[in-house]
Amino acid sequence: MSQKILLDKINVPGIKTYEVYRQNGGYASVEKALKTLTPDEVTEEVKKSGLRGRGGAGFPAGMKWSFIDKKSGRPRHLVCNADESEPGTFKDRFLMEYIPHLLIEGMITSSYALGANLSYIYIRGEYMWVFKILERAIAEAKAAGWLGKNILGTGYDLELHVHCGAGAYICGEETALIESLEGKRGNPRIKPPFPAVSGLWANPTVVNNVETIATVPWIVNNSGDDYAKIGIGRSTGTKLISASGHIKNPGVYEIELGLSVDEFMNSDEYLGGMSSSRPLKAFVPGGSSVPILPAELIFKTANGEDRLMTYESLSDGGFATGSMLGSGGFIVYNDTACVVRNTWNFARFYHHESCGQCTPCREGTGWLEKILWRIENGQGREEDIELLWSIQSKIEGNTICPLGDAASWPVAAAIRHFRDEFEYHVRFPEKIKNRDHFVAEPFSQVKHLVGGKAIV
Repeated sequence: MSQKILLDKINVPGIKTYEVYRQNGGYASVEKALKTLTPDEVTEEVKKSGLRGRGGAGFPAGMKWSFIDKKSGRPRHLVCNADESEPGTFKDRFLMEYIPHLLIEGMITSSYALGANLSYIYIRGEYMWVFKILERAIAEAKAAGWLGKNILGTGYDLELHVHCGAGAYICGEETALIESLEGKRGNPRIKPPFPAVSGLWANPTVVNNVETIATVPWIVNNSGDDYAKIGIGRSTGTKLISASGHIKNPGVYEIELGLSVDEFMNSDEYLGGMSSSRPLKAFVPGGSSVPILPAELIFKTANGEDRLMTYESLSDGGFATGSMLGSGGFIVYNDTACVVRNTWNFARFYHHESCGQCTPCREGTGWLEKILWRIENGQGREEDIELLWSIQSKIEGNTICPLGDAASWPVAAAIRHFRDEFEYHVRFPEKIKNRDHFVAEPFSQVKHLVGGKAIV
């Protein structure tokens, strides 16, 4: 059984309320930080921990904090990115819904470390019921003296607000989030300047993910060194995984980084294996924006080493044979799944969510969606596969924010690993008109029609 840091108290009856949370050690990190540590000492503990951003990028949190401008004399802000919109990812919602005070405690302790007196939680518009839970929890914390003026008599002041977005995935990008928080259209900004220098209202700002901030109380209560002992190498600590797809036990899991993908997939403690006798075909380890991998590259790397649930192991081999841990949206597919249809569905999402600011993304995502729809609906042409490859390559790396990359990577990986499935769609349109075409006749049984070896 792996160590639990974030979900340790999740099943305590009434943990959503302030009274029960406090009885179970809640807000101890605020007391310790404000009464016994300087802001720089809190930051140093987070640095020692090796905690990396849990929103997808994996940038060291303590290092990000150290970049904040403390010399300008301008107000500083901490903004929590709770705009969880990545398809396949639902871990942050789980934390906020069932143990909201953990996030609020993390916001207070982290704001103190940054010298922020006004901080925000920016939550996606579709999470309205969670928004109300956070509002209630903030009111409880303020009534108990954890927010407001002169917290615990230490002279430290903090106001914390929840701001509800309007349902735009692009606002998960930190500068688009800041634009939205300022009341503007959520378009990403050109960097530099980075938010740590000029962020919210041109003030120094740090934007961190829900899971990242919720981890800070444990680090402060114990130590950065203790946290760094959990996990493996540069992948320290634990990670929340949102597991879905053709598995027996979908849900949110907290794992120690370094767990093998095989154990996570097949042990009864975690996903319990496939949901039926149908074999594993593919998986997406980190949400819709990361490359899909075929069955032969899931449990072992291309070098034959065990594939681990770490930033390094999942990316082993680059995009040629690896993927990314990303936001931890772990999606599993059996052989009834159609990779072309899945890729079209992702492309449709990114086309809809593009802010339209950059031409490659604005136009390219629409072209990807149209061509993939054409192939999936029996109207594909031989040249469409190369056309898809060309379009995605011209989007990647040519946009202000990573949404363009997020739209191109799934397409590139699908063609790279499942090109014969695309060819089958183009050459045998009559066989794929039924959207469940691979349920009765999995692709593994017909791939010989496009030159592959059939598996019966």
